[in-house]
Amino acid sequence: MGVPRFAKLALPLQVAAVCYRSRGAAMEFLLVRTNGGSKWTFPKGATDSQLSHSQAAEREAIEEAGATGIIEPRHFHLYLHSKGVFWQPGGVQEYLIKAFLMEVLRTGEPHEDGRDPTWFSADEARRILGKGREVKYAAELRAVIDRAAERIQIRGEVARASVSRASRATV
Repeated sequence: MGVPRFAKLALPLQVAAVCYRSRGAAMEFLLVRTNGGSKWTFPKGATDSQLSHSQAAEREAIEEAGATGIIEPRHFHLYLHSKGVFWQPGGVQEYLIKAFLMEVLRTGEPHEDGRDPTWFSADEARRILGKGREVKYAAELRAVIDRAAERIQIRGEVARASVSRASRATV
């Protein structure tokens, strides 16, 4: 899951809900605008001692994207994210993000203004997540989409095989 890569880093932890839906054979990802509005990202935020990490990610999906659905209890990927810019006070702060897959069943109005939740194809999401970011962080976000797409595809294949076995058993 990438843990050894980050094991020795002492970075603040955040959680992200990687929200998706299936459209036939294609999948789409729900992204939100960053607080500044100039970039796109996954709904993400701080952990909460009262919630599991997956519950905190689910909370972020509701607050930032107005999305509800089924979130996996375990993260599927870890990635680096940055906030700030080196030329402003405080500079750049890196965060370790635990990413949780969430199949979106419904969307409504987000609790936070200015987030503009929007669905993107996997290819569009890879492209738009890289816009305006340093190469290192753009690659991290593209890897999240790639890992999510692999996991969703495998889950779909397992589900189809299970249905096929069940239908053969009833014949």
